[in-house]
This record gives sequence, structure tokens and C-alpha cells, in this order.
Amino acid sequence: MKLSSQLRGRWQHLSTAIILALVFTAGFAIGNGRGLTQAQGGDTTPPADVQRDFEPFWQVFNLIKSDYLDEIDTSVLVDGAISGMVDALEDQYSGYMNPEVYDLLNSDLEGEIEGIGVVIHTVEETGEIEVVGVLEGTPAQLAGMMNGDIFVTVDGQEVAGMNQTELAVLVRGPAGSTVDITVRRDDELLDFTVERAHIIIPNVEYEILDGNYGYVKLNQFTAEARHDLDNAFASIDVNNLNGLVLDFRDNPGGLLSSAIEIASAFVEEGTVVVEDFGDGNAQTFTANGDFAGITVPIVLLVNESSASASELVAGALQDSGAATIIGETTLGKGTVQTWHPLINGGGVRLTIARWLTPSGRWIHEQGIDPDITIEWTPESYNDPNDPQLAEALSFLQTQVAAPAQ
Repeated sequence: MKLSSQLRGRWQHLSTAIILALVFTAGFAIGNGRGLTQAQGGDTTPPADVQRDFEPFWQVFNLIKSDYLDEIDTSVLVDGAISGMVDALEDQYSGYMNPEVYDLLNSDLEGEIEGIGVVIHTVEETGEIEVVGVLEGTPAQLAGMMNGDIFVTVDGQEVAGMNQTELAVLVRGPAGSTVDITVRRDDELLDFTVERAHIIIPNVEYEILDGNYGYVKLNQFTAEARHDLDNAFASIDVNNLNGLVLDFRDNPGGLLSSAIEIASAFVEEGTVVVEDFGDGNAQTFTANGDFAGITVPIVLLVNESSASASELVAGALQDSGAATIIGETTLGKGTVQTWHPLINGGGVRLTIARWLTPSGRWIHEQGIDPDITIEWTPESYNDPNDPQLAEALSFLQTQVAAPAQ
């Protein structure tokens, strides 16, 4: 998708991944390692060595069924038990999804969503859920929601203590319906009535900037992202330019397989990422040989909302010297999740590994530090000033490259 001239040089708030629109920031890179396959779904046989440990669970279950005042559907109790078990991991990236939510999130992987258009993240220190990205032209942006807004209520319901999935279920809904949202911005409470919409998010946007420099923005790491990226490079005839700006700002990640494919476009050979399973075992992923052969200098733009798969690729490019990183320290999500379908139609996502950069760095809660730090918070969605892009173009001008023909 080619950028319009109106968007040239402007900050982009497009982002996706495991999208809630509400979108889970730091989109869960779906692991290719030791996780169970979708078809397997996991073993349903109770392990013999923990049967005694589960006796209190069955005791409480039976007491509720026999003594509780009101009749409770068994599926409600099972959902609550599973949620509590996964929540006990105290890992914001692991979670239980009931059948409705599981179907919802699986459809998000296709880049089409019905919601308001914000990227969310759980603040580790407080447990609050914060907006860290707003998609350009979406209902949330048009209503005036901004990065840094903290969710307080949705349709009058307090959201304190909710996880990201629970909040997403409240916020999302059919296009054309409305949702009332109260957020805290600094010390002020703000109320919004937002009309939900059907949102289609392009994988890639691109254009040629003044000075004959290419600009390519990757919004999401989907199964089609590498194909779309290659098409963008062909459309701008990348090797006949004076340099390339690759923009991962506000990209919260996506599929691990897509991240490896995209890293392989810039890393000709060698390690791209290592999965460390924490038990002495590890899996090393190397460049897949599908090198794009870009010969012009490359700058990669990142910010504090670049996460997960974005950080994986940024780390691979930084360690290999394939690109110069400019912007802000990234979010710092250094774990890999797998999704497992359950026999009740729901699913569970579980953190299965740490991922390490080729040099062995674990960037969890640390992030990727740019080679050149340029901090910037846009004053508005129409702010034409983009010092990070300006620094990228200035840097490329200093690089020795064959003149474009």
C-alpha cells in the first residue's frame, strides 16, 4: 500500500499483531519450538503425581454444586478455574481465552478487526491497562484518545484488576455499535463515546522521499508480511535509491515465523534469533536464505511501542550490522508464546521460552537501545515534525553509497 503525500513525513499510529483493536501490545510471537500443535490441543489425562494436589479443587467444586445458594453452570466454574490457574503464573503474556474470545483473537491474525483501534499494554508496576498506540483514522483517534491514556471504566464497569483479554471483550463489538470509555490522562478523567468500526490494517506502506530515499513502514508481522515487504522493495526499486528507512515504530509484533522471514531479508546468513527454553535446551533459528540483496544503507526506526517481533528483527539487524537503529529504546518483550486450542473451544496462550538476539542478549524489560537515540512524543496526530525520520535521512546522507542512476 503506497503512502499518500498527505502522510509523508508524519508520525504513523498504525499498528497491529495479535490484535484486539484494542490490540495486545507486544504481539505474541507464536513459537515454532516445543509448543503443542493446534491439532494436538494438549493431553487431557490428569498426571498421576498431582491427583492428590487437586483434591481441594474437587472438594470446592463439589461443595459449590451441592451447597451454593444458586445453580451454577459447570462451564462457568471450569472457565474460572482455568483462568485462575493461568493467572497464577503472574505473566501478562499468558492467559486463558474462552471460546468466544479465542475465535475473536484467531480472526485478528488476518489483520481485519472490529473495534476502536488502540494498542494496549499492562503497566507492570500498577497492573493498569494503558494505551500505547492509536491507529490513524480509527474511531479511537477521531474521538481523541491518546497514547498514555489509562482505562478506568468501560460502559460503566470498573476495569481495575482486569487483564488485557477481559478488557478487550468489553471494548470490542460489532461495527456501528458504540462503547462508553472513561480514561485517566495525567490527573484528569476523560469520557469518550466511541463508535466501533471495521478496521483493515495494511501490512506495509511505502513511498520515495525527497532526496531519493525509500521509506517503508511495517505495521504487523503476519504470514503475508514478507511477501508485501518484497513487493514494496520492488515498487520503489530499492537498490536504485540513496538509502532506505525501515519504520517499525508502534509495531507491537506478531508471528515468530514472520519475524524470521523478515530478518532473513536483511541478514544473509547466520543466527537470527535463539529460543531459550529455560531448562538447558535452546533452539537456534538462522537466516532462511531468502536474502533481499539490498545494497543501499538502511536505517531502522523504533520507539518505545516497538515490541516483540519488532524487537527480534531489530536485534538481529543490530547484531549483524545490517542496519543502523534510530529512535527510542523499545518496549522490552523478550518472551515467546504458543497458542493451544482446548477441547471446550477455547484456548490458552503460554510463555514457553525467552528469545535472545544473535549475540545472546535477552532484552526483556530492557528493550533494544538504538544506535542513535532521538526521543519524540508527537504533540498531535497531525504533527508534521518528525525528528526521528529527519535524523534517519540526515544519517543516510552521510553514508557512502553508489549514486542512484
